[in-house]
Amino acid sequence: MYKKLILGLGILAVTPAALAVDFSANLGWNSEYIFRGIPQKTSSAFGGLDMEAGGFYAGTWGADVGDGLEVDFYGGYGFDVGDFSFSAGGTWYTYTGDFDDDYKEINLSAGYAFLTFDAAIGTYDNFGQGDLDYQFYSLTAEFGGFYGTVGTFEDDFDGSYYEVGYGNTLTVNDYDLLDYALVGIYSDSTLLGGDSDTNLLLTLSKSFDL
Repeated sequence: MYKKLILGLGILAVTPAALAVDFSANLGWNSEYIFRGIPQKTSSAFGGLDMEAGGFYAGTWGADVGDGLEVDFYGGYGFDVGDFSFSAGGTWYTYTGDFDDDYKEINLSAGYAFLTFDAAIGTYDNFGQGDLDYQFYSLTAEFGGFYGTVGTFEDDFDGSYYEVGYGNTLTVNDYDLLDYALVGIYSDSTLLGGDSDTNLLLTLSKSFDL
């Protein structure tokens, strides 16, 4: 199901439809790559490609996780109704090495003003030891470049994390040089399967229209 969704959106990107299609790319670096409160790798480079067309989106993103790369494929559809925003899609997380096994999930999102609620319902392949099911929920508040997120796992995964940060664009002589974010993350002991942990990290990135 997930692969069919992503393939269908990929076909949309190359067909001569009436929709205007926009392509973009991004490159960046994390002082520490932490995903949903779980540390992945210290000092990690990343990059991705995206397309958008009439509310549809599809893309791929990769990051250095030490033992090879994490490579993500995703697609979906988003739309606005007044001050509300909604989106639905799917993501497939895969790895070129043995760092981790595949995750496949359905993604749902709803936002109003400065608040966004995200949900992911997924399956983890678990190296052939029997699939694990998980649900992930988060609520994010944003204001003036500052943001805060509370995220939690349910089902076969468990645990929560709390994230606060500030992001902006470094501009020199009216040129947007790069984007940056300073982030603090607290992950509880249940999420990490041991002691709780607090991390401070820096993200630098740059996006390009193609």
